[in-house]
Amino acid sequence: MSPESRQRFERSSLRKRPSTTPHDNVARETTLFSRQIINSEPQELTTASTFSDALAAHTSEGRPTETTGSITQVVIPRSTPELLNEIASAWDLHPVLIDDLFHANQRAKVERYDDVLFVVLKSAVYIDAKEEVEFNEFHLLMKDDVLVIICQGDRFIDGTPIPADTSGVQEYFTNEKRSWAKDRELLTLGPEALMYRLLDTVVDGYFPVLDGLQDDKDGIERQVFSGDTAAAERIYLLSQEVIDVLHNSTHLNRLTQALGNGAAKYAIPDDLRAYLDDVTDHLTRVLAEAGELREALSQILNVNSTLVAQRQNEDMKKISGWAAILFAPTLVGAIYGMNFDDMPELHWAFGYPMALGLMLGLGVVLYIVFRVKKWM
Repeated sequence: MSPESRQRFERSSLRKRPSTTPHDNVARETTLFSRQIINSEPQELTTASTFSDALAAHTSEGRPTETTGSITQVVIPRSTPELLNEIASAWDLHPVLIDDLFHANQRAKVERYDDVLFVVLKSAVYIDAKEEVEFNEFHLLMKDDVLVIICQGDRFIDGTPIPADTSGVQEYFTNEKRSWAKDRELLTLGPEALMYRLLDTVVDGYFPVLDGLQDDKDGIERQVFSGDTAAAERIYLLSQEVIDVLHNSTHLNRLTQALGNGAAKYAIPDDLRAYLDDVTDHLTRVLAEAGELREALSQILNVNSTLVAQRQNEDMKKISGWAAILFAPTLVGAIYGMNFDDMPELHWAFGYPMALGLMLGLGVVLYIVFRVKKWM
């Protein structure tokens, strides 16, 4: 952000977050995107208007394909209550899971309901122009070799804005295929591997966010030492963003721990556990950097408070000095304004000039004294 933008830094609200509730009363057409990943190679993307059509696109005569090592990925950029009801009916989901699907703004978590694994992920994107962290929520449902990804916000899991039209979404997935080359070995481990890949993408997205917060923290430090009075507000607002990152990354860390604890119970391959350990290591770095950033902002706030108090003390010295300078002639004028009959030099012809000279002289003497003491 440019210095001019930072000087004009204003916000109408302390907390701004994108709407993460996709279920509204506005009627709209729902498009699902599905594809198979066979032998770590993503196949052609297909579109459908219903969940059953999305699954049927990868079956032969109504029966699942016999292709070994295949994963079916279904992406729902914008869901509706009708679509969620269809998924719940098709997979006979648990009532508690259905309730979670219909309510966004949840913490990152992992839960298993019979043969269905439910995961909530929270990705983060830093909006530098607003100095805000935007969080987007994703619901993942995995059953057998099918993974359903439900977007609750306005971005894909890597932070890319979701295009408004179908062609834009298709172009996004076409370009995304280029990044799958490095994941061929990982994706041979089954649908859980795809879920871990998405988790790793979310975690890696927190590092650019921390970089953006760090840059703004550096800008605040310069602002504090330049004497800008608006620095305190920026410190408080940026601290809120850091706390949000810390809380969300903490929940993600608990999610990875839960996945690790269930690895032995659900026979997760050792190779896949190694990938999960790598994700956990990245999360540890995120938590450490976020904690250090929060501590640094706290120290900056203390420094800013000290500098503000110091400036106020200097201002009080100047105010006190001018008050003393003005008090001296006021005292002389008050004494000679009493109008007593018997007062020194009252009827003297030079009494009036003497009083004025005394007022001026006292003021000049006090001014010199305060300048020597660096009060003025």
